[in-house]
Formats: sequence, structure tokens, C-alpha cells
Amino acid sequence: MRANVSVAWYTWLEQGRGGPPSDEVLERLVPALELDAAGREMLFLLAQQRPPPLHPAAAAQVTPALQRVLDGLRTSPAIVKTPSWDVVAWNAAAAAVLTDYAALPVRERNVLRLLFGNKGARGSQENWEESARLAVGVFRIDVARAGGDPEADALAAELLESSAEFRRLYAENEVSSFWGGVKHFRHPDAGVITLEYSAFAVSGAEGLSMVVFSPVTDGDERAIERLVASAAAVG
Repeated sequence: MRANVSVAWYTWLEQGRGGPPSDEVLERLVPALELDAAGREMLFLLAQQRPPPLHPAAAAQVTPALQRVLDGLRTSPAIVKTPSWDVVAWNAAAAAVLTDYAALPVRERNVLRLLFGNKGARGSQENWEESARLAVGVFRIDVARAGGDPEADALAAELLESSAEFRRLYAENEVSSFWGGVKHFRHPDAGVITLEYSAFAVSGAEGLSMVVFSPVTDGDERAIERLVASAAAVG
């Protein structure tokens, strides 16, 4: 009664009969069964063999504990991004090596806007084409996981209008579920810095992911240390 389904239908669901239920019905069962986020995920996994669509918060929340994790990565640039690729948190190494996000308007703190619309950010990429292609492929997956996030849809429409390169790559319909590999950043003061990068879902913060860039060599690490120290001295 609480989920507005019949007893026979629910019995069939528990017995695995009648085919997979719709998202709508499963979402009604979540409050009826008083499930938390973990229970909701398990319900979708059992019923449809896939995780549920994300319900990102209207405003992404970065906890003090998560910021401390970022700050603890002294020589590894790290950011936290939303499904629409807005950067909502970063550490000192990211500001020194990647982009000084604090100096940008909030709307411009977006990985894809920087990648396709900022000449400085584009010039810092040793292999821009490869980075852009992978970013678009991962973005497609992020949008699908978010279940049609309006902000992500609006960003895609904006970039399709403003960037010929984004239109070209988006039209290829490539997808990628893992954003990781090696990047070579060309820094105006430190030269080329080689970083290995990986993305991780942030536990307890649905929709947020953390991307960590780790220096490959001791020389790369020392270069980052100098850049962070220099930025701190100026600040």
C-alpha cells in the first residue's frame, strides 16, 4: 500500500518473476521499505543488475574532512568535481600547477569550459587532443549516471554551440568509464611536469568525484614543491 503496488506484484518481485521493475516503482519502494542510500543502491542492483540513477544535491557539499584530505596531498594536485564537471574544491598543489581556481569566477571553474574555451588551459596540455577526447567520453558517462542532470545538459548545449572541437568529439559518441592515465603539463615557470591521474568517487557525497594527479618522478615532485612554496610566499 505504501508503494502503491499490489501484493501479487510485490510477491513476484521478491521471487524474481515478471521481468525487471521500472525505476519509478523501485523509487516508490525505497521510502516504503525505509531504505537508506545503501539500501536503495542494493534494491536497484538486485532488481535491475545496475546501480540507481544519481540524485545529486542542488549544491554540491564538500565537507571539512574532504578538504583536509585534499590539503594532505601536498605535492599531488587534486580537485573535486561534480557530474557537470564544476570544480568545487581543490588543494594548494592544484592551484599552483593546474589552475588558480580561486582567481576564476565560479562559473569558469569548470574542467570542460577550461579545456575547450580557455587558451591558457589548452596551451598547458602537451597532448590536448587526447585529453579532450577522453574528457568528452567520461563526461558522457557522468551525464548518464546522473540521470539527465539539467546542469550537465546545459553545459553540453553551451559547448556544442561555442566550440567546434567539442562538437566534433561529441559527435563521435565515444564513451569512457575511467578517467586515468598520464598527463604532461607545460608550466610557464617549471616547464613540463608529468603527472599520473586517477578519479575516485567520493563516498557519502553522491555525484562528487575526486581527481588526483601524482608526480611521476622525483624531479616532478620537487618542481611542484617549489611552485607551491612560491605561491604561498606571494599569497
